[in-house]
Amino acid sequence: MGNYKKFEELPCWQKTRELCQAVSKLISKAKFQKDSNLKEQIWKAAGSAMDNIAEGFDDGSSREFIRFLGYSQRSCGEVQSQLYRALDCGYINNSELNIVYDLASECRKQIKGFRKYLRNYKKD
Repeated sequence: MGNYKKFEELPCWQKTRELCQAVSKLISKAKFQKDSNLKEQIWKAAGSAMDNIAEGFDDGSSREFIRFLGYSQRSCGEVQSQLYRALDCGYINNSELNIVYDLASECRKQIKGFRKYLRNYKKD
């Protein structure tokens, strides 16, 4: 997968790890504790963003990796949607939403760029 030997070296994986850390901080807030369904859902989506990069990397096939990166990218979008649900329920404020939303956007951007790189790399 390019010059990377381990998934931990991938900038997009590192960024999704940051997203997981940010989501963890949000869902540990007292207001979030009363909604275990949303708490679990946003946590799983953030984890899926991170884990699908690792899982796809370990497959060894560029085509499969691109597919798993797509799952990861969509999971970032899922986190963003769930942030609005958390805001609407009063669990987080606009500032908290914006910080984590922007982080998820950066994840999506990096993943999208890496998918494009892999598609072009594969053709060479």
